[in-house]
Amino acid sequence: MLFSLYPLGDQAVVIELGQEINKETLDKVRAVSAFFDQHSIEWVIEYVPAFTTVSVFYDPLYFVNGSEDKLPYEKVCDQLKTFLANLKVNEASEPRKIEIPVCYGGELGPDLEVVAEHNHLTPEEVIHYHSMGDYLVYMIGFAPGFPYIGGMPEEIATPRKESPRLKIPAGSVGIAGKQTGVYPIETPGGWQLIGRTPMKLFRPGEDTPSILRAGDRIQFKSITLKEFQEWEDGTK
Repeated sequence: MLFSLYPLGDQAVVIELGQEINKETLDKVRAVSAFFDQHSIEWVIEYVPAFTTVSVFYDPLYFVNGSEDKLPYEKVCDQLKTFLANLKVNEASEPRKIEIPVCYGGELGPDLEVVAEHNHLTPEEVIHYHSMGDYLVYMIGFAPGFPYIGGMPEEIATPRKESPRLKIPAGSVGIAGKQTGVYPIETPGGWQLIGRTPMKLFRPGEDTPSILRAGDRIQFKSITLKEFQEWEDGTK
């Protein structure tokens, strides 16, 4: 596996696994993430996967009693090189497939008409394209549990809003450029909102708060307003 290492401050190392955002790089990110999930390493505090990198945060005090005349960063890099030299990309588990119900348009998707007009489509055609995409979660970031999702059809690509909204309801489904995403919590944001899901993607009381993770495959399913309300009421 080809990779490069560089420091991120004095307590983290960035493992760069590619220059482009694509499935090949994502598979490497998933393999490295799976390695840290499966191995307990004393000096690792946490790791953070992103589009093309995995950042490893470490405890520099773990290395201060060593007799070697090396910095903690250098010792961490030595060990990472040993770990990654024998790592196989296919060691990552099979991707999960998760269906996300979405009620499109109306008050729940106030920018559906904007996306339709920008692409010379009808709102129904936007919904059709959005719910037929072959989606892949590339990373979680921006806000707790927020998935950056690639694979959206280019027919509905739309620029971000010029002025972000100060408050976006949790569950809102948005488009920004060629990406789509879901706001798991209420937050400001500039994506074009085309619908909302009743699925709670971020549950802070759970051991694993974010339902989605990098590498998940996503299928959006169009639901009616009645079905959305039944989800909200807990009757569906």
